[in-house]
Amino acid sequence: MTNEPLRIAMWSGPRNISTAMMRSFENRPDTAVVDEPLYAYYLAKTGVKHPMNDQILASQSNDWQQVVKEITGPIADGKTVFYQKHMTHHLLSEIDRGWLKSCYNAFLIRDPRAIIASYAVKRSEVTLDDIGIVQEAEIFDYICDLTGEAPPVLEANDVLANPKSVLGQLCQRADIPFSTAMLQWPKGGRDSDGIWAEHWYHSVEESTGFGAPKPATDKLQNPELEKLAELSLPAYERMAQYRLIPE
Repeated sequence: MTNEPLRIAMWSGPRNISTAMMRSFENRPDTAVVDEPLYAYYLAKTGVKHPMNDQILASQSNDWQQVVKEITGPIADGKTVFYQKHMTHHLLSEIDRGWLKSCYNAFLIRDPRAIIASYAVKRSEVTLDDIGIVQEAEIFDYICDLTGEAPPVLEANDVLANPKSVLGQLCQRADIPFSTAMLQWPKGGRDSDGIWAEHWYHSVEESTGFGAPKPATDKLQNPELEKLAELSLPAYERMAQYRLIPE
């Protein structure tokens, strides 16, 4: 185990268990977290309108270079682990990816149909770019090429089925000790939550730990949403080959 500071960049699409994962790591005594630091930049650059759009733009830097400087700088409060919750679609093509070399990159995936069904409840329109799975596979390939090996992949239902096993394997791969503090956390919001928590985080704010695995999502009744799921499945299945299997 190294004593060097560790930056964990966890990449996922929306409507996954990404915020619960952030809670899990924030409950470690050695870990600081950041919630989607490239979100405001993404909105400013693309012009996409999200719930609480103006508040998000005002809450973060819209300059990706400034964001990268902050997340690769010193870790706050003397912590030795910096867990970064990233959305894959926020990593737009103009961002120089050299900073990823300073992070331990891992990937959180979920069945595309489950993601799309959940996302559609919160937004009336859903696009392939919105759900981030194709972008996630592209970043995954980049990290494979960068490091010469497949990075850790966590499937949401595997984490829910046996968080101790899957998180333990992730910690082992990242060369940090597993902490049982990762399995439970206090109910409520956090100062570290993005301002968008008001719209998106109701369920996780009521949680005190990982919930039960979700049942498989059947073919989506909306044909346009089902088409998005089918387009996303190859990327999901390719990454799923490398997932950490619960013991």
